[in-house]
Amino acid sequence: MLNSESLHPRYGAKLTNLSIAEILEGHHFEELRRLFEQHSLLLFRGQTISDDEHLRLGALFGPKEDRTIDQSDPDPEVSLVSNKKTDGELLREGEQRLLELQSNMLWHADSTFLPVPALANILIGRVIPPSGTSTEFASTRAAWVDMPESLKARARDVFFIHDYAHSRRQVDASLAQQMKFTHWGQQVWRSVWTNPVNGKEALYIASHICGAVGMTESDAQDLARELIAWCTREEYVYTHQWQKNDVLIWDERAVLHRGVPWNYAEERTLSSICISAQVTDGLDEMRLSK
Repeated sequence: MLNSESLHPRYGAKLTNLSIAEILEGHHFEELRRLFEQHSLLLFRGQTISDDEHLRLGALFGPKEDRTIDQSDPDPEVSLVSNKKTDGELLREGEQRLLELQSNMLWHADSTFLPVPALANILIGRVIPPSGTSTEFASTRAAWVDMPESLKARARDVFFIHDYAHSRRQVDASLAQQMKFTHWGQQVWRSVWTNPVNGKEALYIASHICGAVGMTESDAQDLARELIAWCTREEYVYTHQWQKNDVLIWDERAVLHRGVPWNYAEERTLSSICISAQVTDGLDEMRLSK
């Protein structure tokens, strides 16, 4: 049996007696998946794993997301979230790639703007700056349980419209014009995702929300902001202070996250893969028309 410690009073677990290299189908993974469904956010510390092992772990959860737009420039197998450029230099203020990283400092769930959104992200701390760095998480499951009935009633039957360019426009208008942010267009998802394993509901929202079916754009965005503000109250937030070789796995259906600024004169590199949601994860129930 896997040993775990709480990360937050309402969600999250640190697993203390397991190496990721030991996780296989039929050997620890079923219990790991149960903990994922139960706690929404899992932490492993001190895990020295290769990109191949990273991908192997992801494949146990489901198909890896592919954001390839141009076949001549395919999506990397493992994405690096880093302020270090390929020439070894660090990004400077105002550079496009740093603006993209700063866009991730808006509260969001990954890939709500894709035709198939994410089930999970597996994020690894590869290079952690000496001055430290953190990522914040918020449980939309816990927040939904506590939400005032008046606000819950306004949110329950909404179908929100998600657009990648919308969130990027909030940071820099030029980002919103780039094909990597406009290519996917708009996607429509139900506002509440019911976990098919345990029946628990979670609010499904993101900074990518630009509207809602049957609502004016301004009313929809006002509602989305109100809901995000509720879900990111202090009592629902866990701040993760990164250490090298940390591995975080979280449920995109029930957790918001955002990056936090760090000293950009120091390198910070995380490696990430997103796993696409499937029908067995409740995907079809989220669509406007099944």
